[in-house]
Amino acid sequence: MRLLLVEDEKKIAAFARKGLVEAGFNVLVCHRGDDALQLATTERFDALVLDIMLPGRDGLSVLRQLREQRNNVPVILLTARGGLSERVEGLNLGADDYLTKPFSVEELIARLRAVWRRLTGEGLSLLQFEDLTLSVTTREVRRGSRKIELTAREFALLEFLMRSPGRVYTRTQLCEHVWDYHFDPGTNLVDVGIQRLRRKVDDGHAIPLVQTVRGVGYTLKAGA
Repeated sequence: MRLLLVEDEKKIAAFARKGLVEAGFNVLVCHRGDDALQLATTERFDALVLDIMLPGRDGLSVLRQLREQRNNVPVILLTARGGLSERVEGLNLGADDYLTKPFSVEELIARLRAVWRRLTGEGLSLLQFEDLTLSVTTREVRRGSRKIELTAREFALLEFLMRSPGRVYTRTQLCEHVWDYHFDPGTNLVDVGIQRLRRKVDDGHAIPLVQTVRGVGYTLKAGA
């Protein structure tokens, strides 16, 4: 999942981002409501984690504007412990869930996954292509009966490819969605990541799945 985390307290934002990235999420952080609205209306996110108390435009104003624009991106609000009226207003405006501060990153992750399951259905928590399976919930990957151990980044890369088998992604698209680079990092990190993933997924199997489309990018496809 690609997340926008909007939190003006930078220590909280950094701590939450670290835990979310370790859990395999792709996280972009901003600290102001105006910036959040701009990002949410110009880029694609799978969910927003939105603090209510923000400098400039507050979180409820951001949420109201998104829903008026018929932007139905899932939103989890971060609220003060005593802010009952704000929580009620947020839910009435179209928030999908809320967490009171201080919160645990583990609970935030669980709520994000629960929101995702409600919106997309349980089936998308288990992805399958040919004899390759990936469980978003347990983070277990198997090729046939063989369990594959992946790093968090390799898991995110494989999950991204498995959500659209056959679709060819450029290096730039993979940089943006898996590594969260919105510029050319000037390295071959995508090629190296694909090579490592290919060794783990395809070595020892007659049918390769992680494919290179020469001059274009990479895809998940059975066969040569």
